[in-house]
Amino acid sequence: MKLNKPKFWGEKNNLISILLLPFTYIILLVILFKKKLTKKIRFNIPIICVGNIYIGGTGKTPTSIFLAHELLAQGKNPTILRKYYKIHDDEHKLIRKSFNNLILHKNRVKGIEEAVKKNYDCLIMDDGFQDYRIKKDLSILCFHQNQLVGNGLVLPSGPLRENLNSLNDANIILINGKKNIEFEKKVLNINKNLEIFYSCYKPLNKNKFENKKLLAVAGIGNPENFFQLLIENNLNVEKKLIFPDHYDFTKKEIQTIVDEAKINGYQVITTEKNYIKIKNFKIDGFDYLKVTLDIYDKNKFIKTIKKFYDKKN
Repeated sequence: MKLNKPKFWGEKNNLISILLLPFTYIILLVILFKKKLTKKIRFNIPIICVGNIYIGGTGKTPTSIFLAHELLAQGKNPTILRKYYKIHDDEHKLIRKSFNNLILHKNRVKGIEEAVKKNYDCLIMDDGFQDYRIKKDLSILCFHQNQLVGNGLVLPSGPLRENLNSLNDANIILINGKKNIEFEKKVLNINKNLEIFYSCYKPLNKNKFENKKLLAVAGIGNPENFFQLLIENNLNVEKKLIFPDHYDFTKKEIQTIVDEAKINGYQVITTEKNYIKIKNFKIDGFDYLKVTLDIYDKNKFIKTIKKFYDKKN
């Protein structure tokens, strides 16, 4: 069954959102009690959390990989920590493809303890902003220009994992997309000390897909972001196929897609994360857009990270 994010998550004053508000208030109360009653654990190594409050598809993992390489270049010995979920194996492999120091654990606290034992001198937590047990030294919240905070409501009325007041627990906002003064004012009204940066994805192999009719396949958190990236890079998207995030494609589904592409003269293109699963079927006809994360004002961004890192040490 293919389940995707409901459209009303992006609409203000939608009737469905209003009807779901009682459940949202219950979740908000649970979050409040968890924050009040959970005792924070401090660790001896700097902990940088790359998280989000908008559910899924905001660029946490590419940002974590970017940070890991930057810290490595500065002579640090970083590791990336992810909470282990079997269904997220695609992202685990995506990280290991470019950065091997990855710790997976069902319990993040145990994962940090493992990092200390292995003598890593800093830890990047890919997700975990909502893990209130862990005292973070620096928290980066990722957003995408297309979604930002949606209708601004918490699950299930909206797409947020917690309300906007949680921005008070963050240090940096990283927005994938174009400058948005209105959104900057909105977040700074909540936390005036936030540092705001912007990023974008730069395709590394788009020449492979130029002048071709593309059948674009996306099984990620926000598939429209992938399709938009293709169009912004002047690639010709003839058809789109959407699947849920971390979707387990079957061999039959992949063969059907490839057969349709051949009949219509399409080139099939997908994300690197999806391709990691698809390539196991060894079916010719699928390819992926390889991208790199580019952070505007990169030097200032790194200096801001270093400031928190040095404070810990």
